[in-house]
Amino acid sequence: MTYAHPRLEALIAQARDAQRQTAPTIGIVYPCDSAALDAARRIADSGIARPVLIGPTEAIARAADASEIDLSTFEIVATGTDPHDASQHATSLARDGALAALMKGSLHTDELMSAVVNKTTGLRGDTRISHAFVFDLPRYPKLLALADCVVNISPDLRTKRDILGNAVRLLQALGIAQPKVGIVAAVETVNPAIPATVDAQALVELSRQGEWPGAIVEGPFGFDNAISAEAARIKGIASTVSGDADLLLMPDLNAGNMLYKSFVYVGGGDCAGLVLGARVPIVLTSRADSLQSRLASVALAVLAVGNESARPGLAPSPSGRGLG
Repeated sequence: MTYAHPRLEALIAQARDAQRQTAPTIGIVYPCDSAALDAARRIADSGIARPVLIGPTEAIARAADASEIDLSTFEIVATGTDPHDASQHATSLARDGALAALMKGSLHTDELMSAVVNKTTGLRGDTRISHAFVFDLPRYPKLLALADCVVNISPDLRTKRDILGNAVRLLQALGIAQPKVGIVAAVETVNPAIPATVDAQALVELSRQGEWPGAIVEGPFGFDNAISAEAARIKGIASTVSGDADLLLMPDLNAGNMLYKSFVYVGGGDCAGLVLGARVPIVLTSRADSLQSRLASVALAVLAVGNESARPGLAPSPSGRGLG
């Protein structure tokens, strides 16, 4: 069965409507296959961002010829043939303010992220780098975010604080002024033998102290009583978050990644995703991602940077007209 995902379409429209003059620039790193170049074309056609292709010109041209994609309208920044060269060049441009966001092309995730997290030349910000998905689920009444399902494997309390803060700021950038956050664990009671429940208690206390202004943070929750108000009622849990959460904070990558894939492959959901906490937002794509998911992820990036006007333009490609 194929499901429609109108909330992701609305997210793309929100990013498009937020543009004032020139769309912000997004650097597509090593776009050397048809999927990356098709995404670049669709991003440009959508008007939500201006894609800049960063990578080896000959490889980009071969991929474009094979896919019958006209490169003449794209700005291309030439790099060496190694994906590492493209990643370093892209992070340098982002660090200098020439790019508002980055998007993974046809290189491996770790090849891009190793350049991003480099302590000397990368894009580290003031908080731990993390990831958030925003889901459109057929049986849930609004967008639902999950964090962290991609980056942090076994986050400690300090890391969870940053994951939660990064995700809350993203939701607020989407216009959700008071995001409701459910901290998920195996059970809904604090048990010293289950560290995730102890962390949940500490995060709730930080919220009460004003750590995340506007956010409503509750937990620990079992997944059932985080997602269902009826399940919470049956268990005697009084909550304003149960059944109405905007964000579920997962205990670790194992739980988060399995839930994310369950939402997609069993629940009929689709999602947008974004790396947060770096100097610019970063879109990590997968070959399995739908076109709608790719566009919605770029929309997230555009909204995360505050819908600013495009950063300063880059120098034209050596030919002056791309490679078309």
